[in-house]
Amino acid sequence: MSAVAAPGAHGPDGEHLDGASGHTHRDAGPRVETFTESFELVGRLQADELSILIDRYETNEPVLNAKLEVDLNGLKVLAKFHSDHGDYAVSDERMLKALAAPGKHSLLFTLSTANESDLLEGTLTVASEVDADDHSHFPWAWSAVGLFAVAVLLYAIIRFRRRKKSTGNNHA
Repeated sequence: MSAVAAPGAHGPDGEHLDGASGHTHRDAGPRVETFTESFELVGRLQADELSILIDRYETNEPVLNAKLEVDLNGLKVLAKFHSDHGDYAVSDERMLKALAAPGKHSLLFTLSTANESDLLEGTLTVASEVDADDHSHFPWAWSAVGLFAVAVLLYAIIRFRRRKKSTGNNHA
């Protein structure tokens, strides 16, 4: 599993890249990204689970074997830690169904390690089917107008050349 950097991830000189990039990753599915002074979190909604990666903010060291509770409008679910991938997963059907609905979903993550705890707030935005269909469509109307303009231009050129030939033959 590849690691994904959250806002606050370290740049090439160790600086934190906190600014919004302005890019939306639609191909990865709905995502939530958040951070505090101590931790950074990235979650991705999949068909069968909400997969969550957590790192220490200062070092990008993965936070493993912690307790993570996810709260969605009062529905609280304990995320299961996957030691093989180093991620946390929420597979509660009620929560997944609620998160799959189009719109913005405010999530509260309560993280508890052996020595510290933290609250992380984030928003998971799920696009509607209409919003998700953002691939470009071929502009048939503009193509027809363009073809018509080319045809008129060709007609004018041919006519001009014929007129020039006929005028040129009369004077020779």
